[in-house]
Amino acid sequence: MSKSRVIGLDIGTSAVRAAEMEYKGGAGDRAHPTLLRYGEVALMPGAVQDGEVNQPETVASAIRELWRQHKFGTRDVVMGVGSRRVIVRELELPFGPMSQLRASLPFQVQELLPMPVEEAMLDYYPTETYSGPTGNMVRGMLVAASKDSVRANIMAAESAGLRPQMVDLNAFALLRALARDELADQVIAIVDIGARVTTVVISAHGVPRFTRALSAGGQDVTDAVAGHMEVSAAEAEVLKREIGVGFAAPPERAAGAAAVAEVTRSLVEAVRNTFVYYASNNPGAGINQALLTGGGSHLPGLGQYLASASRLPTALGDPLRGVRVSQSVQRSLPTHSSMVAIPVGLAYGAAA
Repeated sequence: MSKSRVIGLDIGTSAVRAAEMEYKGGAGDRAHPTLLRYGEVALMPGAVQDGEVNQPETVASAIRELWRQHKFGTRDVVMGVGSRRVIVRELELPFGPMSQLRASLPFQVQELLPMPVEEAMLDYYPTETYSGPTGNMVRGMLVAASKDSVRANIMAAESAGLRPQMVDLNAFALLRALARDELADQVIAIVDIGARVTTVVISAHGVPRFTRALSAGGQDVTDAVAGHMEVSAAEAEVLKREIGVGFAAPPERAAGAAAVAEVTRSLVEAVRNTFVYYASNNPGAGINQALLTGGGSHLPGLGQYLASASRLPTALGDPLRGVRVSQSVQRSLPTHSSMVAIPVGLAYGAAA
């Protein structure tokens, strides 16, 4: 039986992460995956800002170290992008072959973009076809990313000696990693809380219906605690997890508790408003549950806070559910498997 291996590379704000997946039935068989290798290397502050590579050589150095440490089987990678400069909107087009639809995008979307169309990389993700008044139509998701931001990510990978084979949207990677098995039959909201960017993607029966990138994340909570308590970032990171959300704090930590509450309140409200917006535009097809991923999702009490604010069952997402994990990779995995959702999902995408 043929085998296929795919590596998903996630360039985040605080770290670069990679997951190598093997599909025993070949690249088209996603039913029997094995996680062969996983690794991550921390990034210096400022190397990646708002989901975009700001210092390509710094990021390239971290990627080289990642490959040196974990001995990935190839330098071919699938990369992810996700920042507020990536626009995702629902778009309806006349039915036609995908090559024709993609070729027509520059002429169809000029009025929809906040940037000149020649400065954007465009793609289209069809979700359904239907019969309209003027003939058959395709409904799908338009993805438009700034060429500069995508090139910076690719440049960092290539400088590290990698060969990017495909660039995918982080939101779609999250969906592939989590909207599987029984969750593929539900309407779910995935909330990935990174260091500086929180990605929300809503999937209905395994199909993406809405995505939004929010300019806030776990590092913003850390910064607020550091400022209010006048401590270092490292101390603030420990303190915020000890303080948590919604717990009583002693007087000496009152300033830190207020900082945590202020930032998380704003973030949770933005996420809740996203859910409300989706529900108002999709009557009768409400969200069944929310799944949390990313480093920021492990702040104690945050999941309960979001569940209370949104009135939705909320849990940590597990991208390794149903995935065989090789014994050699166990020691390199983070404590919480939700941290690996994006690189695993990127590898899933290439196997689609």
